[in-house]
Amino acid sequence: MNSNKVLLFLNGEIPDILPNTEIYDMIFCTDGALNYLDKLNIKPNIVSGDFDSINTNKISDDIEIIATPNQEDTDFAKALDIIIDKGFESVDVFGASGKQQDHFLGNLNAAFRFKNKLKIVFYDNYSTYFFAEKETLLEGYFGRTISLLPFSECKNITTKGLEFSLKNEDLNLLSRIGTRNRAIDDHVEIKFTEGNLIIFIINQEFPILLA
Repeated sequence: MNSNKVLLFLNGEIPDILPNTEIYDMIFCTDGALNYLDKLNIKPNIVSGDFDSINTNKISDDIEIIATPNQEDTDFAKALDIIIDKGFESVDVFGASGKQQDHFLGNLNAAFRFKNKLKIVFYDNYSTYFFAEKETLLEGYFGRTISLLPFSECKNITTKGLEFSLKNEDLNLLSRIGTRNRAIDDHVEIKFTEGNLIIFIINQEFPILLA
């Protein structure tokens, strides 16, 4: 199994600051994102989608084109399927948020469905976010705003290194969430026993590329 990291661009808000593309083994995009990648001088290895908004004849011959016409799932979910089939285990995602917020929620839903098959980390112009492991350690984020969002509930959460600590407490999307907390230590621990939790790390100046 290839453990190298994939860089994936979706057709959301165009990122202001980009990662070093050379650290990735493959650059992937959905068809709508190809329009802005051309302007950013980023050339993907693979582009997938239903190609209803882009002419495939204008795509460079050395870019692999994978048609995914099935309308039963999102372009993001179909891209994740392809990434798994190619043997990758980790993907950094840009352009998943912004523009139409129903797409953003659909992307979170897809990440939830694939979180046990891929390590998925999202980056946008405002935050870095991902589904937490039951024991998650964050290093080097002193002073950063950190939000804990249950998806849709998370039980017995205990934190260390946050201004407003939790001790065996529950969060629920419909009743209690954990937004706008703050790291008061470089070493932040977050643990829980049941459910699912999304961690948002709010950017100060630029996206945080996690190791």
